[in-house]
Amino acid sequence: MPTEQIICIGASSGGIETLRTLVTGLPADFSASIIVVLHTSAESPGILGAILDRSGPLPAANAVNREHIQPGRIYVAPPDYHTLVEPGTIRLMRGPKENRFRPAIDPLFRSAASVYGPMAVGVILSGNLDDGTAGLRAIKQLGGTTIVQDPEDALFSSMPRSALEHVRVDYCLPVAEMPVC
Repeated sequence: MPTEQIICIGASSGGIETLRTLVTGLPADFSASIIVVLHTSAESPGILGAILDRSGPLPAANAVNREHIQPGRIYVAPPDYHTLVEPGTIRLMRGPKENRFRPAIDPLFRSAASVYGPMAVGVILSGNLDDGTAGLRAIKQLGGTTIVQDPEDALFSSMPRSALEHVRVDYCLPVAEMPVC
């Protein structure tokens, strides 16, 4: 089991603005790796990595299949690919849609829970429906840390509310407070 911490973040509607706020508050010496899934269509131009790269101190880019995971970097799921983690690497897959999306949040969270166990952190941000809830539960069950955006702070509160209803989360915070959590 890896000994470095990995932070997996899932968002949907309202997620771009929320993610920009989150990464802006991260310190330049942040040592964990971050992997982000934002619900996008297959036709999306895939520019979230560039947006996040300009928004905060950490380098951010779309994930590449079999890429080695490095600390202090943000990896973004590219359009139409589920993003999973294996020990020390990212795996992109075009498996079936989950929760009507590819990329979906649950596959990333489940893989992080399985590979990283207590070193996995799952974060659910603004979005509709309930993607991420099952994966967040897996992270919690395998000893990882679970964080949910306060639904009152979310532009779209369905995903945070679903997570709070089904998982005993470690933290429920406004996004602006997450970088110091």
